[in-house]
Amino acid sequence: MNTANAAETGSRAQNAAKNMQGIFAEPDRLAASDPELVAIKERLLYGEIAERGTLSASKRALVTLVTLTAVQADDELLARYTKAALAAGAKPVEVREALYQCVPYIGFARVEAALVAANKVFTEQGIALPLADQGTVSEKSRFADGLAVQKKTFGDAIDKMHATAPEDQKDIVVNYLSAFCFGDFFTRSGLDPRTRELLIFAAISSIGGCEPQVKSHVQGNLSVGNTRQDLLDALAQMMPWLGFPRTLNALACINAVVPAKQAD
Repeated sequence: MNTANAAETGSRAQNAAKNMQGIFAEPDRLAASDPELVAIKERLLYGEIAERGTLSASKRALVTLVTLTAVQADDELLARYTKAALAAGAKPVEVREALYQCVPYIGFARVEAALVAANKVFTEQGIALPLADQGTVSEKSRFADGLAVQKKTFGDAIDKMHATAPEDQKDIVVNYLSAFCFGDFFTRSGLDPRTRELLIFAAISSIGGCEPQVKSHVQGNLSVGNTRQDLLDALAQMMPWLGFPRTLNALACINAVVPAKQAD
């Protein structure tokens, strides 16, 4: 190994050790059997990616946990990164809300599986369940409240979508989308709108094949105050878990909505 490469490797390893300190209590499960792979992963995730951008450690951890939930990671990995999120400063209710917010985009099954792993961690750490309620809507208000959030985020496009929806699709395009997706979930407290939109972007990008919706939520992120840089930082955090095909598809969606020359 030449001197330049040796210095670079040492720097990445040192950065990884620094950024992982206090976040992971146990070694990686593959540390004994596959130390080379673990070193590659840790130096990329914590030696490089954690050194770039503006996202806080806790927000990076929530993006990672949502990504792992969307790609259906196993219980052990979900538990490890639930612990990491808590150690990085995320509150238990923020971890739970990050997972709840995924439901309209990846479905109940994947979220419930992740919650089983997260709740086991909460119990092990003496966090009483259930956590405090965060719902803000009633059966009567959920549609109107959800629609208000929808229109605040996406503007007149919502009126057009409602007006042009065929009669036999209105339950899905109008009622369920406004009342369930936005009323039941986006209106909840426990996470601010910027974090919710960033996590929605992460969830949709992770499952792949949803580029129109990814583009819509790139615009949604901009509407609630996130920047192109925030989206790029989140995507970099996701990349090691997604691989490059889905990462590059999501990157193309960001570039289509907010090209680099239009960035802040």
